[in-house]
Amino acid sequence: MVARRGFHSTRTQLSSPHHYPEGPRSSIPFNPLTKWFALRYWGFMTVGFSLPFGIAVWQTKKNQG
Repeated sequence: MVARRGFHSTRTQLSSPHHYPEGPRSSIPFNPLTKWFALRYWGFMTVGFSLPFGIAVWQTKKNQG
């Protein structure tokens, strides 16, 4: 016989509605509520996206000379 799993009878582990007791945004290593977060975020994304293209152009130009 297959044992029944009573999910309906298990009690909740935390009293908080969040999955971690410290609350929302406590498990990330930065604070998205600061004044300059959007500027730093988009700066990081721009550099991260354009860096491989810049390296590819630089490598292509380097071998021609």
